Amino acid sequence: MSTASRSSLVDTFHRSVDYVRIAVTSQCNLRCSYCMSEAHEERATALSLLSKVEIVTIMKVLASLGVTKVRFTGGEPLLRKDIAELVGEAKKNSAITTVGLTTNGLLLDRTLPALIDAGIDAINFSIDTLDRQKYHTITRRDEYHRVRENLDKLLDTEHIAVKLNVVLMRDINSDEISRFVDFTRDHAITLRFMELQPFDDNQIWRTGRFLSADKIQELLNAHYPDLQTLTGSATEYFSYTLPGHKGSIALIPAFTRNFCSKCNKIRITSDGKIISCLYDKKGLDLLPLLRSNASDQALVNLFRKAVEQKPEDGKHSARNAVRTSMSEIGG
Repeated sequence: MSTASRSSLVDTFHRSVDYVRIAVTSQCNLRCSYCMSEAHEERATALSLLSKVEIVTIMKVLASLGVTKVRFTGGEPLLRKDIAELVGEAKKNSAITTVGLTTNGLLLDRTLPALIDAGIDAINFSIDTLDRQKYHTITRRDEYHRVRENLDKLLDTEHIAVKLNVVLMRDINSDEISRFVDFTRDHAITLRFMELQPFDDNQIWRTGRFLSADKIQELLNAHYPDLQTLTGSATEYFSYTLPGHKGSIALIPAFTRNFCSKCNKIRITSDGKIISCLYDKKGLDLLPLLRSNASDQALVNLFRKAVEQKPEDGKHSARNAVRTSMSEIGG
């Protein structure tokens, strides 16, 4: 394939896209109650799953268009046996400055050394409780001790930016805020309390478990009156630190606030569709081009088309176009 000319991906509302989230699988080894039902349909077949070569091609073309950040997601990306190789391939591209992944941590004990060798920059570790029974209830798997041990291994690893993702739910784990904040005392991590979103196989979204960012903020202030405000990012809307703590605390109002105006990302599903908006259910299909040895320019044109289709306000324009699980598009 020829090399595409370098230029920026900018949508019709002047938002520059420099970040891609690539789902390397839609499978997951947990069945979290707010994400995927036990009977969730596995839609992607082996034939439709993006190959390593195809993912490398996608990254090369996007890097030529100004994308500098890549995050591998799933499902659970560590289920992909070549995940460390994919990280290594991303790191080989000098235009890509940050390579990360999001994981539930269950398989991190067997993959962390290879990820470190491959040059991983950042890991987002998702864990919603520090109680074994609650973990079993939320994930439907009795794997808390292994996951917690893997978290401790990650926290002891140098040179990896770590974010701890915690979906807070009323009367489920909302009483554990201080236990999670304790991690920021000795570790330079970002602890992120996240709102529940309506992508859950219709399981618990309408059962009163939703806890808004404003309510989480109230609970934080009640526990820690000496919270100090930091400048937050687009998604980490509220950001804080505590005196004597190495890490920071962020709130992600993923449902109550609209981040569309600052959206800088596109998503690639594990079966090769470009999703330019979280609320887009169809996307544009890359596989026909990838599997017909199309030119880089043809891929560039499809990415430009996808970015041009980004709505100004996807959350409100989508209405009822809501996915049943975030595993379908990789978080």
